[in-house]
Amino acid sequence: MLDVVHLQGKLDGFDETWVPKVVGELNGQYVKVAKFQGEYVWHAHEHEDEMFLVLEGTLHLHLEDGVLDVGPGSFVIVPRGVRHKPASEDLVECLLFEPVSTRNTGDVDHGFTIEAADLEKI
Repeated sequence: MLDVVHLQGKLDGFDETWVPKVVGELNGQYVKVAKFQGEYVWHAHEHEDEMFLVLEGTLHLHLEDGVLDVGPGSFVIVPRGVRHKPASEDLVECLLFEPVSTRNTGDVDHGFTIEAADLEKI
């Protein structure tokens, strides 16, 4: 059975920041929605690339050699092994594509850490 997923409805259903929610799965990848505000933790994913598609707001993606500003309707793919730190002054709503095994803080243990098996599906 096919389902149409209404992203804004999913995003409107929660307020937490830095807590991705699974809204779909395909080809070994989770499709997630998340809200970001403030600063996240520096981290890298040894085995996974990840894609951030900004729906609302501006994501400041800190890299070791600078900052990328990603606005609504734009995306960035962070290759595996690249250290990065998402941040934003204002609320950002984002769609993420990552392998189902992706741990949100990658190689770092932090208060933000959520194991892949513990992600909420909405």
